[in-house]
Amino acid sequence: MESPRILYVCSEIYPYLSESNVSKIGQQLPPAIQEKGFEIRTFMPRFGCVNERRNQLHEVIRLSGLNLVINEADHPLIIKVASISAARMQIYFIDNEDYFQRKTMYREDDAWFDDNDERSIFFVRGVLETIRKLRWSPDIVHCHGWFSFILALYLRKSFKDDPLYLNSKIILSLYDEPMPETFDETFKKKALCDGVRFKDLEQMTEPTFENLMKMCINYADGFIAGDPGVGESYLRYAADNKKSVMNYQTPDEYIEKYAQFYEAILPRKRKKSRTT
Repeated sequence: MESPRILYVCSEIYPYLSESNVSKIGQQLPPAIQEKGFEIRTFMPRFGCVNERRNQLHEVIRLSGLNLVINEADHPLIIKVASISAARMQIYFIDNEDYFQRKTMYREDDAWFDDNDERSIFFVRGVLETIRKLRWSPDIVHCHGWFSFILALYLRKSFKDDPLYLNSKIILSLYDEPMPETFDETFKKKALCDGVRFKDLEQMTEPTFENLMKMCINYADGFIAGDPGVGESYLRYAADNKKSVMNYQTPDEYIEKYAQFYEAILPRKRKKSRTT
């Protein structure tokens, strides 16, 4: 039997961005899980603060060129790739001149970018379209950081009939990271695309971060607290809605615990015995 496949969709990965818990887990978890017999692919945004020359990013022409329509405007999708040699891991980067040329991630001079919702939408739709081009069917999609969470909506609605994603499970890991109180008031209109209708966004009665989290949890299969004390209300919400949940795991335990979590959540036909 082929190895189970894990798609990692990370808002941050070290050393491309500064060291944080989410960026360190983005660096350490995928190769460690790969060593346990899983096949992996890893994506992150190509934020403008990622040094392309130092990190040897280069465009993958055969994967680039698609235009994604967001808020009635076309935005070219550019795919770049680099490798973390010490971890034996390749990273795919989602890039676009409109959204990812800024030198900061989410804000400038303490002002939240008004289009962070669009940037998040572009990122996750770009990931799903690129995986489609790669013809690689993930058994689990593990999203790290709120910037990646809306992927759950698009995978369940826009890509629900795609054979590559029919059996994919979705896990969301929330961290202690900068989060907005609200998004743009036109969030629901921006989120629309083929397969996504207003009724699919009914949780977003107001464009708040809390409503976004609950909507994404509704479309996911599992939820993890990536930092201590983070997401306790969302853990309860996920459990109340029959989702698999995991509390924060310490650095010396999380890799083994996450591997066990994957095993428990895998589609039945893809379960396997891990080698230890």
